[in-house]
Amino acid sequence: MKRILTIAALLCTIGVATTVAQPRVYEQENTGAQFALKQFKAASELPVVKGLPDALEGVSGFGDWERRRNEIGSLIQHYGIGTKPAMEPGQVTAHMEGDTAIVVDVTVGGETLTLRSLIHYPNVGRPPYAVMIGTDMLTLPRQLFEGRPVAFMTFRSADVNDYKQFGKHHDRGEHHFDRLYPALTSNGAYSEWAWGMSRLIDGLQLLGPEVTKIDTRHIGVSGCSYAGKMALYCGAFDERIALTIAQEPGGGGAAAWRTSHESTENLENLDKTDYHWFLESQLENFGGDNVYRLPYDQHELCAMVCPRALLLLGNPDYVWLADGSMRVSADAAQKVWERFGIADRFGCDILGGHGHCQLPLEQYAIVQSFIDRFLLK
Repeated sequence: MKRILTIAALLCTIGVATTVAQPRVYEQENTGAQFALKQFKAASELPVVKGLPDALEGVSGFGDWERRRNEIGSLIQHYGIGTKPAMEPGQVTAHMEGDTAIVVDVTVGGETLTLRSLIHYPNVGRPPYAVMIGTDMLTLPRQLFEGRPVAFMTFRSADVNDYKQFGKHHDRGEHHFDRLYPALTSNGAYSEWAWGMSRLIDGLQLLGPEVTKIDTRHIGVSGCSYAGKMALYCGAFDERIALTIAQEPGGGGAAAWRTSHESTENLENLDKTDYHWFLESQLENFGGDNVYRLPYDQHELCAMVCPRALLLLGNPDYVWLADGSMRVSADAAQKVWERFGIADRFGCDILGGHGHCQLPLEQYAIVQSFIDRFLLK
């Protein structure tokens, strides 16, 4: 299988760094929240756009990106995944159980939701440590982190929304999140899971490095398959995440909805995905050829990570994952990092010949390069 590696990813593997001083990470969840859109057109009134929408519309320089990023985020929430609620002071508290388990309590409207995560500390280096948070689990091989002062945690999506594709689960209106936000029961899981990841990071910030031994300026998130989508939404919607690695995320992750719609292959497209993950109105409004009325596409979800680091990993042996469509998204998203002179903070590596979520040895170098450059000081 031919390997597809972006120029930006290649630059990163050989250690070419940019000199542009764009922020690598932020200390708050969402800068520029004041730019969020307040009014939206009905889906039937949106224009038909056959090509990918312009992620850089109205952007003349980096100073415009804060506004544009929030416009894109508003569209994705309103038409695609549902609202990620903002928090008010005092709604989040945290404490440690013993030396290694963090417990975060989120209280809204008299209801409390609890997140728990065990922190696995490295046996090299000194605290505070960078941390890689796995979405439900960390599928990246542990060998990638050997000899590196990086801690591990798991964000347990079931603490927020216990929907899963197989086995017994709750449905809309029955999740822990729904107790706190009964007006948002139409939400898709990805908005709720991104919200939960942000609350876990709140807890790390509240306790501070003296208590947690974690450096919250060096947080990474990673996941594979449905959890690769989860990692991508978490990284897009929280600017405190310095590095996002989305492994084989499939349709609804990085793959362009428009491109997948035009394919004759059996791909995970907007008509054929799991609608527990998204607003059911997304299918009603943008199914079939109405996908061209969607006022954004998934390259703009990827672009929301900018100016922070993003690595997309694909596996074309699994046609359903729509990696051809992800490559189209990657090419379009890369232009955002390029515009701001930081192309080496973005990478896309598509390589077959291995099992689903089984990172091949040939991809170790690119992943290690991103970890070393964007998680470690």
